[in-house]
Amino acid sequence: MGALSSSTIFRKVAMALSGLFLMIFLLQHFLINITSVFSADVFNQLSHFMGTNPLVQFVLQPILIGGVIFHFLMGFVLEWQNNRARGTKYAVFKGSANASWMSRNMLISGATVLAFLALHFYDFWVPEIKHKYIDFLPEDPNRYHAELVHKFEDLVRVLIYVVSFFFLSLHLLHGFASSFQSMGINNKYTPLIKSFGKLYAVGIPLGFAFIAIIHFLNH
Repeated sequence: MGALSSSTIFRKVAMALSGLFLMIFLLQHFLINITSVFSADVFNQLSHFMGTNPLVQFVLQPILIGGVIFHFLMGFVLEWQNNRARGTKYAVFKGSANASWMSRNMLISGATVLAFLALHFYDFWVPEIKHKYIDFLPEDPNRYHAELVHKFEDLVRVLIYVVSFFFLSLHLLHGFASSFQSMGINNKYTPLIKSFGKLYAVGIPLGFAFIAIIHFLNH
């Protein structure tokens, strides 16, 4: 029983650390993408640097992809363990009395975010790999902004992105706070951390949705 408990704690901590790592990447990704709204030149320069820097391409990018896969696989494992330990569903549903909607549906929001990531990879990462390593096309440092805007000319795609960002927000609202809880961090700064987590969980997805909508309206 002790070994099982230790194993579960380790998984939760690993899940929390991978989640925080992905949130740092998400912030960095947003800071680059938001420049596309204000300056095509700045966005092209930043994207060209990220797309041609060997450290980013061959070290950080594989780590990121591995982090995404690890985080979601660990989420499914922990959800399976929780359901197995619980044995039965809550006998009576009492709204948030047993647990919040977000905590009870992290698997659903996580699966939605995973589906969105698959679409995002299909829209941007796969064409980028094809452009550079399959077709061996010459690098144009000014192509990135036009490619981004082109993706958001389709209303259906924009709606899918906006809905996905909504579920990302729900996922982050619970995930940010639970990450620190899983690592045993509970001190006088906890209220501040929770407040920052709520701001991040709402602000970053809202910012991404804004980018998609503004490019659609301006195309």
